[in-house]
Amino acid sequence: MTRYDEIKNAILNASKEKILFIDGAMGTMIQRHHLTEDDFRNESLKDHKKPLKGNNDLLSLTRPDIILEIHREYLEAGSDFIETNTFSGTTIAQDDYGCCHLVYDINFVGAQLARKAVDEYNKKTPNRRRFVCGALGPTNKTLSISPSVEKPEFRNITFQELASAYLEQAKALYEGGVDIFLIETIFDTANAKACIFALKTLFEDSNYPEIPIFISGTIVDLSGRTLSGQTGEGFLISTRHASPLAIGLNCALGAEEMRPFIEAISRNTQSNLVICYPNAGLPNALGGYDETPEMMAKSVSELARNGLVNIIGGCCGTTPDHIKALNDSCKNIKPRIFDDNNIPHFDTLSLSGLEPSYITKNSNFINIGERCNVSGSKRFCNLIKKDNYEEALNVARIQVENGAQIIDINLDDGLLDGKYCMSKFLRLIASEPEIAKVPLCVDSSDFDVIIAGLEAAQGKCIVNSISLKEGEENFIKKAKLIQKYGGAIVVMAFDELGQAAETDRKFEICKRSYDILVSKKVGMNPNDIIFDPNILTIGTGMEEHSKYAIYFIDVCRLIKANLPGARISGGISNISFSFRGMEVLREAMHSVFLYHAIQAGLDMGIVNAGSLPLYSEIDKNLLNLCEDLIFDRDPDATEKMLLMAQKLTKKDNSNENEENLKNLRLQKTPEERLVDALVKGVDMYVVEDTEECRQNLIKYPRPLNVIEGPLMNGMKVVGELFGAGKMFLPQVIKSARVMKKAVAHLIPYMDAEREKRLKEQGFIDNDNPYNGTIVIATVKGDVHDIGKNIVGVVLGCNNFKVVDLGVMTPSEKIIKAAIDEKADFIGASGLITPSLDEMVHLAKEMQRNNLKIPLLIGGATTSKTHTAVKINHRYDGPVIHCLDASKSVVVVSSLLDEKTKEEFLDDLKEDYESICEEYYESLKERRFITLKEARSRKVDFDWNNHISYKPTFIGSKSFNDISLENLIPYIDWKPFFDVWQLRGKYPNRAYPNIFNDSDVGNEAKKVFEDAKKMLQDIIDNKILSVKAIIGFYKCASTNNDDIVLYDENNKIIDTLHGLRQQCDKEHDQKCYCISDFIRPLTVDGVVDDYIGMFACSVGFGVDELCHKYEKIEYDDYKSIMLKAIADRLSEALAEYIHKIVRTDLWGYSKNEDLKNSDLLSIKYQGIRPAPGYPVQPDHQEKVTIWNIMDVEEKTGIKLTESLAMEPASSVSALMFANPHSSYFSLGKINKDQIEDYATRKKQSIDLVEKWLEPNLGYETV
Repeated sequence: MTRYDEIKNAILNASKEKILFIDGAMGTMIQRHHLTEDDFRNESLKDHKKPLKGNNDLLSLTRPDIILEIHREYLEAGSDFIETNTFSGTTIAQDDYGCCHLVYDINFVGAQLARKAVDEYNKKTPNRRRFVCGALGPTNKTLSISPSVEKPEFRNITFQELASAYLEQAKALYEGGVDIFLIETIFDTANAKACIFALKTLFEDSNYPEIPIFISGTIVDLSGRTLSGQTGEGFLISTRHASPLAIGLNCALGAEEMRPFIEAISRNTQSNLVICYPNAGLPNALGGYDETPEMMAKSVSELARNGLVNIIGGCCGTTPDHIKALNDSCKNIKPRIFDDNNIPHFDTLSLSGLEPSYITKNSNFINIGERCNVSGSKRFCNLIKKDNYEEALNVARIQVENGAQIIDINLDDGLLDGKYCMSKFLRLIASEPEIAKVPLCVDSSDFDVIIAGLEAAQGKCIVNSISLKEGEENFIKKAKLIQKYGGAIVVMAFDELGQAAETDRKFEICKRSYDILVSKKVGMNPNDIIFDPNILTIGTGMEEHSKYAIYFIDVCRLIKANLPGARISGGISNISFSFRGMEVLREAMHSVFLYHAIQAGLDMGIVNAGSLPLYSEIDKNLLNLCEDLIFDRDPDATEKMLLMAQKLTKKDNSNENEENLKNLRLQKTPEERLVDALVKGVDMYVVEDTEECRQNLIKYPRPLNVIEGPLMNGMKVVGELFGAGKMFLPQVIKSARVMKKAVAHLIPYMDAEREKRLKEQGFIDNDNPYNGTIVIATVKGDVHDIGKNIVGVVLGCNNFKVVDLGVMTPSEKIIKAAIDEKADFIGASGLITPSLDEMVHLAKEMQRNNLKIPLLIGGATTSKTHTAVKINHRYDGPVIHCLDASKSVVVVSSLLDEKTKEEFLDDLKEDYESICEEYYESLKERRFITLKEARSRKVDFDWNNHISYKPTFIGSKSFNDISLENLIPYIDWKPFFDVWQLRGKYPNRAYPNIFNDSDVGNEAKKVFEDAKKMLQDIIDNKILSVKAIIGFYKCASTNNDDIVLYDENNKIIDTLHGLRQQCDKEHDQKCYCISDFIRPLTVDGVVDDYIGMFACSVGFGVDELCHKYEKIEYDDYKSIMLKAIADRLSEALAEYIHKIVRTDLWGYSKNEDLKNSDLLSIKYQGIRPAPGYPVQPDHQEKVTIWNIMDVEEKTGIKLTESLAMEPASSVSALMFANPHSSYFSLGKINKDQIEDYATRKKQSIDLVEKWLEPNLGYETV
């Protein structure tokens, strides 16, 4: 077990039993000692020139007795975690005191003092373990905020300087003996990211094995943001790549003020534990803290009682008395439970600017703003070149205002310093909250520019892009570095052979990239992978380009079906480059292509969506032409498009005047005009048309009727088009603006009508004339308020007092307003999916605050089912789903009327019960049989009649003298042609028939001739050689799926571990495991079976020669050819080895007479499964092979940290002789088998789950 796993498991086990406690303030306790300047000096510092009083970290060196005693006091009070006295222990913070030279000692000794105190108490009570947290403070500098008002782009420290300082501190803390790194009091998430970068760098050094990380941010005021402007959820997402064991908040606020923010973290974190250590209330006028231990314990224990936290403690103003009071108040409270089966945002691409951005499989198309690209926008390029960054920022701002959810930033230009410009622009964005709120996409072909961007952004960015163009090693290196910075990755469909154009090749590269990224080589979350399968230009006049759009749409479907979690993006404008200058035509093409690509799975794209026409509004002839071109339905489509473009140009230059257009508009009714205005987002005549409708008193006797009629009809069309993917978010925003303008025009008339009705009914100003009061709000995290505003208007017109709290409204604000206003109802609205969770949270908070008033739920993302199943049971008061504005009047009126209220609620309860019943019945769980039953379905053989063939030797032997010429007949050439993307069509798919294919045959012949020449050169000049080792061992299977290996003297030498199929099958179907093919011990305890294994390579020297080809001869063709041949030779070597084993070395199939095609069809006796593949997917089994045969020593073939073989052109496998043995796929397995397997391998469950993650039939943390 690793040190990380040991510490993590100890903490998690303890956290399941009780709330855990971290210590309180160090500074507060130091102040109690009334220290003088002399206390901060020792012999070496007696002549130090700068004052040292206040440098509390220094006391670990000058007054270690005080620091040690403080640690002991907190341990005596019940602390489980003790922080080192190193909050300011970086060279950055110590520079103020001139003590940079003491940083190592401050941290090393600080860690040792805490270690000493903790060890003393662990020895006293060995059943209760305490831990040392190495405190890493925020420093006194910030990466996201300029110290100069005049120069917002200026920073007085760089990311790497900060990371370097943290690395120096972390090394000393580690060597001093800390158990955990605690990154705390984060007021700027960019600083925390630099610290995470440093810790990851430290852990890359084998001398510093990984230990757990805790992270604690600081919300500076009741706005719920850090000093650098980021929300709590944004902070969570930005630091998630650290995989913190615990995350939470400390400092700045007291527990009561911190509550809503710790709730949000508890709800949204993917970490196991939530930590919270607030101040002892808010500071008083003198800067002190007034909360007594009892006062603080009451508010903090409430957090624990509500299941929000696992670890609590104190920050500024707290003492051991506070920690003891917390212990006493929480002793019987059950800790927060982390639900492995309900991990927040599990299947989500989570990004952040200042605010979170969650992209799920249900999200609408994500518009990535394209105008901050010097290649795509001449204006933006000129602004950057002229150093007019203020106006360049305005380009970004307008995109966000128009609905861009992510901003793409590309500053690649030969006349620009990309790194400088990227850093400067992103730092300026950080000073503009209305821009910085959205995530950024750092876009560059220069990887150094990408790094500059990642180091300048505090949020979680997208990196655009990397590819396999320069090979796997380079790809992995870049991916791991991006991951180290916490970014998501765009991967281009580009590899060593170039850019992919056709569907199969696009998918092959995407799948290869995906497999690398999610494997242990990188270990990336699939949700952080975005594929750009290359949108290529159509309509070029070249026939080979005609299907490019089809290829893209088709590969979108393949990616979605086969690469779970991955998203798809693309540069939309590429599709229409052939028609540059013809903007009307291009925009129509973009809209049509997007419509079909989104249906196929396109998630996001770089596009100026605000300028696109609606799919349904495109001229029918133009629409048909676009689709003919996109789907290659007409060979003359390009010519026809050009003719159409000429017509459009002439039309644009015609003498049609504004009067003609106005007359054409007036041919429609005002209602039709209002619907058109809303759908098209044009507000030029909306007031005029709204007024015309209002004046039609026969049709619309009240102004409200205009809203409920044509305006709502228009918004209904907008909603339908948006849901169908025929409108994009910027267009919806434009529609909302039109709607608001129309409603704003009607409000004075509705107010006047209301006043008139009040006077007619005899009310006076001091009376309460309202039928009731409702507080309405768009919930936290959501900015959509169209529906809410309409509801407010409708209810207001029906004589209700409407208290509208606006958008992004936290639950506590809604509840406070409801209490202050003595509201009769609360109305919660939301359009985005995360709003559903906020509504659940609101219901829980209403219950906690003992409210009883009805809660109305509305908005596009809501449903009656969700309300019934997820919200209703959280709150004792009525919870009602309101479909639209008109329904809200019926609902509130029914609930206010005592005559109808009871019947209404009875019907609602019955309805919800029916919905819940149907919902739960519809859930279908994945079905597994128990491991015990799976083993009962093992493959049984008549072992009495089984012949065990003894190999010619027991043990291992090297075979390095196999001639490469002998391998040529065993080469499978089909994968070779696949490397070159040469795929024949049936019946010419395989070698040698591929040479007859009408499309690729000639090219296949050419590349094959080149291959034969190189192969002959390899043989003649002995460029490559064979390395192989083969082993045979006596063995016996066990009842628990293992294979025990013995030497010639029947002494156990090792064990191979098997895994058994566990998915439920038809009752008579077997559940296979590789151990089934090995004979168990006989009744007399005799070992009477054998197993073979081998490892081989023809890859030594390949990398060096390829380097020569690529860097010296600049001949990539030769390099690719050599690698392709080496791979084929290694696979041929494996085939050859297996044959000589069958016919000679083991000899169980001496008379075998098979053709090469028979070998490829697996018609031989026995199998040779490779560890890490479907039969036994645990790559760790390779380690057993390597250890038994001493593979690395005898062949030079190494296993990497991820257990890949090196050189790459290597093969290893086990060999089974049983004539009934066959290949199978393990599939998914359940937790009981994982636990059993972990026990058998003497490993932790976490480690086993890590290696077998793709085969887990359940969710893990």
